[in-house]
Amino acid sequence: MNIDLSGKTALVTGSTSGIGHAIAKGLASAGATVVVNGRTQGKVDAAVASIAKAVPGAKVRGVAADVSTVVGCKTLAMVLPDVEILINNAGIFEPKGFFDISDEDWSRFYEVNVMSGVRLSRAYMPGMLKRNWGRIVFISSESALNIPKEMIHYGMTKTAQLAVARGLAEMTRGTAVTVNSVLPGPTMSEGVETFVKDLAKQNNQSVEEAASNFVKQFRPSSLIQRFASVEEIANMVVYVSSTEASATNGAALRAEGGIIQTIA
Repeated sequence: MNIDLSGKTALVTGSTSGIGHAIAKGLASAGATVVVNGRTQGKVDAAVASIAKAVPGAKVRGVAADVSTVVGCKTLAMVLPDVEILINNAGIFEPKGFFDISDEDWSRFYEVNVMSGVRLSRAYMPGMLKRNWGRIVFISSESALNIPKEMIHYGMTKTAQLAVARGLAEMTRGTAVTVNSVLPGPTMSEGVETFVKDLAKQNNQSVEEAASNFVKQFRPSSLIQRFASVEEIANMVVYVSSTEASATNGAALRAEGGIIQTIA
């Protein structure tokens, strides 16, 4: 399958590193004009330069804006009034016991992980419907279905994303606009790699051993028995952003290595 996104503009929030950066690079490789987003101009510029270097001829630029705020989303929509592809990737996570999660933590996670996607979908979806083509993708998590007891607030936001995405998909009936969610599992992004290296050092293990043991201990139902790469998640997102994925709408697409033990 040769996915060609030439002529499409894609915005990937939270794309200065990790899964978001891999998605931005994947979309650029498929020919899309990609807009990188992050909170600081320095990180945005570095990410743009990295993609331009990795993908010869890439059409890529950046916009610094904090999408966890109303002002940040409005700024982004003002600078970039129309996109054909919106990837709601910006998100935070933090292991914390339920009784230690403050009201402020609950609100912060909801604003970053849920409301960023709500506000940007509200800004860009009308244009997609008017043009009769568009793709909105929410980067959720297997934690949306397997709520982790060590970060219930995070799991709650990931479940909320599935609900928002499905509801928005209902509004696309009879059009060429689709709204879907992608559910990664444990993924070897930069932050996770640092965590695993620290774990390896503490337990006098190799990084590979530490990563394997972590998955076996905390995600024992995993069928691949390893962390996914950021590129593996990006591949799913690039596909669902394509014209070829025109019959995939309102779906929660798993890229979590078989952790979720249900057929559907």
